[in-house]
Amino acid sequence: MKVLIDMNLSPRWVRFLNDCGFEAIHWYSFGKCNATDLQIMEFAKSNEYVVLTHDLDCSGILASTHGDKPSVVQIRSEDVSPDNIGKQIASALSQMTVELEYGALVTVDPVRTRLRLLPLPRKKETD
Repeated sequence: MKVLIDMNLSPRWVRFLNDCGFEAIHWYSFGKCNATDLQIMEFAKSNEYVVLTHDLDCSGILASTHGDKPSVVQIRSEDVSPDNIGKQIASALSQMTVELEYGALVTVDPVRTRLRLLPLPRKKETD
C-alpha cells in the first residue's frame, strides 16, 4: 500500500510506515508546501495513494465531492507522533487494506478506529 503523508504530520511518519512494510512518502519531498488540500487529494487519487492526515478538510472534500477515492486515514489525537499513535495507524492500514484499496475513510484515535466506505452519503437538504 502506498501512503502519502500530509504536510500537517511529521516526516518521521515516512520511516515509521516504511519500517512497517508500507510505501510511504511525505508531501514535502516532492510537492509544493503551499499546495491546497484539494491538490494533495487529486495527486493521491491520480497516483493511487492513501492520504494520512490530521486534517478534517480531506474528509470534507470527500463528502462535498461524493468522491470514492483517494482513501483517507485521519488521525484524531492531540499527539500525532508515530511514537504515540503509530501502532494504531499501522494496524488500521494492515487490517483495512481491502477497504482502503476500494475507497474508505478511516478515523483513528487512541481509543478506537472507525471505518466508512466511500463514497460518503450525501446529507439530505432540509426544508
